[in-house]
Amino acid sequence: MQNKGLVKLFALLFGLVSIYQLSFTFKNSSIESNAAAYANGDSVKETRYLDSLANTEVYNIGIAKYTYNEVKENAMNLGLDLKGGVNVILQVSVKDILKGLANNTANPVFNKALDDATELQKDSQNTYLEDFYTSFEAIKGDTKLASPDIFYTRALDGEIDGNMTDSEVKPVISRKIDESIVSAFEVLRKRIDEFGVTSPNIQRMGDSGRILVELPGVKDVDRATALLQSTAQLEFWDVYNKTIFNSFLVEANETIKSIQKSNEVNTEEVKETTSEEDKIADLLGDDPDSTVVVANPLLDKLIGSQDPAAIALVNINDREIISEYLNMPQVRNLLPAELRYVKFAFGKQKGDSELVDLYALIANRENVPELGGGVVVDARQDYDPLGKPLVSMQMNSKGAKIWEEMTARAFTQRSQIAIVLDDVVYSAPGVTTGAIAGGNSQISGNFTLNEATDLANVLRAGKLPARADIIQSDVVGPSLGQEAIDSGKNSFAIALALVLVWMFLYYGKAGLFADIAMALNILLIFGILSGLGAVLTLPGIAGIVLTIGMSVDANVLIFERIREELAKGKDQATSIKDGFANALSSILDANVTTGLTALILFVFGTGPIKGFATTLIIGIVTSLFTAIFITRLLVDWYANRGGKLDFSTSLTKNLFRNINIDFLKKRKIAYIVSGAFILISLGSLFTNKLDQGVDFVGGRTYQVRFEQPVSASEISGILSAEEVFGSADAKLIGTSNDVKITTKYKINEASSEVDEEIRHKLFNALQPHLSNISYDEFINLNDEDKQIGVMESYKVSPSIADDIKRASFWAILGSLIVVFLYILFRFKRWQFSLGAVAAVFHDVLIVLGVFSLTYKFMPFTMEIDQAFIAAILTVIGYSLNDTVVVFDRIREFFNEHTTWDFDKVINASLSSTLSRTLNTSLTTLVVLLAIFIFGGDSIRGFMFALIVGVVVGTYSSLFIATPIMYDSVKRGGATDALKIKEKEDEALEA
Repeated sequence: MQNKGLVKLFALLFGLVSIYQLSFTFKNSSIESNAAAYANGDSVKETRYLDSLANTEVYNIGIAKYTYNEVKENAMNLGLDLKGGVNVILQVSVKDILKGLANNTANPVFNKALDDATELQKDSQNTYLEDFYTSFEAIKGDTKLASPDIFYTRALDGEIDGNMTDSEVKPVISRKIDESIVSAFEVLRKRIDEFGVTSPNIQRMGDSGRILVELPGVKDVDRATALLQSTAQLEFWDVYNKTIFNSFLVEANETIKSIQKSNEVNTEEVKETTSEEDKIADLLGDDPDSTVVVANPLLDKLIGSQDPAAIALVNINDREIISEYLNMPQVRNLLPAELRYVKFAFGKQKGDSELVDLYALIANRENVPELGGGVVVDARQDYDPLGKPLVSMQMNSKGAKIWEEMTARAFTQRSQIAIVLDDVVYSAPGVTTGAIAGGNSQISGNFTLNEATDLANVLRAGKLPARADIIQSDVVGPSLGQEAIDSGKNSFAIALALVLVWMFLYYGKAGLFADIAMALNILLIFGILSGLGAVLTLPGIAGIVLTIGMSVDANVLIFERIREELAKGKDQATSIKDGFANALSSILDANVTTGLTALILFVFGTGPIKGFATTLIIGIVTSLFTAIFITRLLVDWYANRGGKLDFSTSLTKNLFRNINIDFLKKRKIAYIVSGAFILISLGSLFTNKLDQGVDFVGGRTYQVRFEQPVSASEISGILSAEEVFGSADAKLIGTSNDVKITTKYKINEASSEVDEEIRHKLFNALQPHLSNISYDEFINLNDEDKQIGVMESYKVSPSIADDIKRASFWAILGSLIVVFLYILFRFKRWQFSLGAVAAVFHDVLIVLGVFSLTYKFMPFTMEIDQAFIAAILTVIGYSLNDTVVVFDRIREFFNEHTTWDFDKVINASLSSTLSRTLNTSLTTLVVLLAIFIFGGDSIRGFMFALIVGVVVGTYSSLFIATPIMYDSVKRGGATDALKIKEKEDEALEA
């Protein structure tokens, strides 16, 4: 081998750099372990300990010194499934942005187009703006987008004028929306920076208005999601004197009562016939269609409040119905002219209290406050004289002037000013010292320290230009993350040990050299991951372990070729040289095809799946380097010292030697067997179908752990009751006390209020099976030692599910097209491409069929989700790996044995590669089985798909790919074999 010195230098440098990068991970782990031991379970104490080290020197390597922040920044990033945390996709409301650009117009055509676009979005693949334009075009009549009561407003004057056509207005609106989404992105980025999460990730997702946010290791999940969703819409409103509404509330109560009685009469008139069951139900008072008339529907829900600014106290569960009552047209008509624009708003919940205040704010026709939060230039967390947290604000000159006027008026009238954030009244203080000049103000509202800190942060970062809803979320508790780390370590160690032992037992001393190269390979993979700042996930660990199994393939190819050269009677040095040279083509082709599928997976995948693709790509590159160069270096070193290498042991010396199987003769039997399996698979896919996960159909999933074993069917029955979710699915994960619960209840609603409602329903329904834990303990995902309750939650909106489906389809189709073209390029004949792609289709259909046939009774989840798509793409890569090695040997034999018949060339090629095929497949299967048995429950289905894929892929490379290539060549005429030879000669000459 030439340039040995250069290879040694590169190996040494890469190894040292990898050790250097990984040293930060070990140091960071040591510091965090010390912090955890010091805090003894107190998360606040642990955070303060680590904060105190932020800028303190903690790591000295002699030539450089590092603070804790620098160590943490350089340490390997762990994904949500290993560290716990939050991964969400936020949808910035383009509808709200359009309303704002149109100055909240009341134009009926505009608002009808917005509503129609919202409906279209449920089944559309277009952006909201595209559907809005479509809806507007359908109903606009003579109305133009540049109308004075739509987009020809004062704010857009100079960019839009009344003479512009719709096609001229659209680019302006598109640009404004993009600016708003960029603004939302920057606001969220600033908030996350202030939040202090290690290695956060935030990125825009195309032009859809979606923003991906990943916060691994975040301790307080609820706090993080609230921080992301808060629009920080700060408003200041004058408050009405509550006594002027006393008579109105009494009249409103009577009006509501009258409406309810009228509805009851109408309901009874509709019932023309009454069945026997209905009569019994009437007697028992169980008629579900009857309207219950409460004596005082409004007044019975109001409680006197001690707050001088509040009309009353109400239960938090009654807010929706009270708001509905007070905004009924019949009730609003009771208000005198001077009160007709009143805005009713609820106060902030105080601690664990179930009651909140109801306020009446002085509003106007446009429902726009006199002073908004845009005037705030600075905000900080502070304390009142009693030591309670509050938020201090500083306004700009314009805001300071208006604030002075408002406080002067409140002082004179002895009234209050409500400070409202995101439609919630945080406080409504009076003014006792006269007008407040200078623009200084404070917000108090029974804050915790974290709440005050977060509020100051969001006000300082600025408000979001529109509402941001979480349309996909993945929340993993830290205790589940730790379990994933433990299972990942175990599976990794066991798989590595099995491979190392196998290589030594099969190839003797040469296997030991391959083991050393493999150890360096693993070091390089982790070092590169750490150096690139890539995120390590549980599927990523699976990718590394799979890389170990697949990296064996390169060494197996080399050693098998060396054994063939030795069998021809060549001396050891020549055999080593020729073996490495002859194996190179197969190694490169096999790894390029696998790398192409991994690259497509990286492009189309998200989250943990992208982590799997990342480690697979890095592993392929490092495997090539270590197998081709490092193994060669070690083998040459030993051989040059006079050492003898047999590349086998006494047990394996004659294994798979002199095999001569007529594979082509058995191809028709293989076609029949494969055809039967494909028909069974297709039949099951059409009848049983597949168990589609929420990734593909949308919904919410919760992993709930119980103290005692439970029945999945019983849990499913409880949650499917009409009063709970109406429909729900429960599956056991691993042990019989871990249950994965999925529901489509309110699937189209993404608000945090609906999330809270569903968690409450889940808790209440499951209480008989829970061990006397509170609701807060049940949903809390911050406890690192949690063993009972919700361990993980996952939400996907239907629109995201459609996008995932589409991306998965293109990922699989794209991989097939790319591979077809690559094989066509390398082998110059479409018959080779046809054989390879046919084998891949065969493998994918059978894997799908196995999942369809078995998902109902397997003791682990077999949902079709993004991880399954990753498995399918990996199966495609692996199947092609096997096939390409055989094709390479066929090409080689055509050049070497020009007098052989076509059939003999094919059979000899398959027989000569059988040792490599079975050796690699068995090694990979051993690795996959180790992960399947000892890895985490969450990737067991993923591993099962890979195991089935490896078995089927090995079979298809021998009995499907090559025979189909052979038959397609033969159908072209007897001279086709010679044409292949001629084209190969031309390619070699070129």
